[in-house]
Amino acid sequence: MIRKLGPGRYRLYSRSVNAATGQRRNLGTFSSRAAAEQHEREIQFFKRRGPRR
Repeated sequence: MIRKLGPGRYRLYSRSVNAATGQRRNLGTFSSRAAAEQHEREIQFFKRRGPRR
């Protein structure tokens, strides 16, 4: 989930809520929406692929 913060800043949040805090996990702050979307794609890629062994 990407949310617009202040002037020209975007933050990527986890889709699921952290049970301990009741909030979404901050996955990074970016200067453009395109950069946030790119990082989200990278996260999804590694979630399914995993680290190379």
